[in-house]
Amino acid sequence: MLKLTPVAENQADAAVATTYERLHDLLGPDPLPEPFLLMGNVEPFLKDFYMNFKKFVYTPGKIDEKNKAAIALATSIHAHCEPWGTWYRDRCLSLGWETQQLAEIAAVATTNYMYNTFFKFRNLSGTDRFDGMPVGLRAHTFSHTSLEDTTVELINLAISDLNACQPCVSGHIAKAEHLGLTHDMMLEAIQCAATAYSGAQFLNAARWPAV
Repeated sequence: MLKLTPVAENQADAAVATTYERLHDLLGPDPLPEPFLLMGNVEPFLKDFYMNFKKFVYTPGKIDEKNKAAIALATSIHAHCEPWGTWYRDRCLSLGWETQQLAEIAAVATTNYMYNTFFKFRNLSGTDRFDGMPVGLRAHTFSHTSLEDTTVELINLAISDLNACQPCVSGHIAKAEHLGLTHDMMLEAIQCAATAYSGAQFLNAARWPAV
């Protein structure tokens, strides 16, 4: 059992303290959230996460920070990581997402699970027997929320990748292209999700078993 202890800011060695200072430059003077302090147990990981988090999750790039926060929230839900989910929820609200829209972000991601499950079955079955059969699953959630179509596709692309659904990833790339999203934007959505997922999985491990 890991059950790591957070490395307090006043107890960190020089290398960890340096990254903590950089995090304060990014996040502000308030005490650092516990997930970062738990990462302080492994200095190289803390440093890697900070660099990736700053570039791909927290600051605008090819896609804006509001969409990045939505992707990170959906990813944390996927990872069943409540502390990061709470942090990204608050981040989303601070960036202008409404509470109802956070529910819609979760609904889009979980509707995507339904399609991932179906199309992975077709792909994994090793037969073409099911190819001509109708999907038969309703997915009005993708087009009947207050979210922009581009936001929906960025979430769908990230979740389909996390769920390793090759047909779904290909389909969402095509839909994203149709909506005008560039390949650089799609890649950054994946980099955002990858970073958020690594943070969530480390936290799950650090706190395992959950209390």
